[in-house]
Amino acid sequence: MNSGERLLKQFFVRDVLDVAPAIPGKTLVIKLPDGSLGRFEITEVEAYRGMEDKACHASKGRTARTEVMFHEGGRLYVYMIYGMYWMLNIVTGGINEPQAVLIRGLDRYDGPGKLSKSLGIDKSFNGEDITASDRIWIEDSGLFPSIKTASRIGIDYAGEYWKTRPWRYYL
Repeated sequence: MNSGERLLKQFFVRDVLDVAPAIPGKTLVIKLPDGSLGRFEITEVEAYRGMEDKACHASKGRTARTEVMFHEGGRLYVYMIYGMYWMLNIVTGGINEPQAVLIRGLDRYDGPGKLSKSLGIDKSFNGEDITASDRIWIEDSGLFPSIKTASRIGIDYAGEYWKTRPWRYYL
């Protein structure tokens, strides 16, 4: 996979429903645990849109866990589920507009927990600015793939309206 241009702050400080469908096909670049640089095509993401979205962590308000979601877009929101998997999210929008894009799949990894584990992503990445980081960022591949939409996965608790939003975007 060829090197592209790093996505800058202005890409991420937009509404999550504009950012999320623009991410599949982009390249996640990360310094791997062995020190090498890995490049992975992003194949699947989900959008979580603010305090009104009952599936979004911010719907419960501002907490120590969700604090980074209230920052300007371009930071990582990394949290643990089931006591074993780190979830990699990219904050979008402006200050005090808590939105994020969950990275669900990469070209070699299906599932957000598996990809984070394989890439060595842990809590130390939480809050990292991917527009300036030297260990993780996203590049524009220059491709404009066909994007499909579907409802988000694993959020039955959010109720029928929120679980049926077509806010999952994939290649």
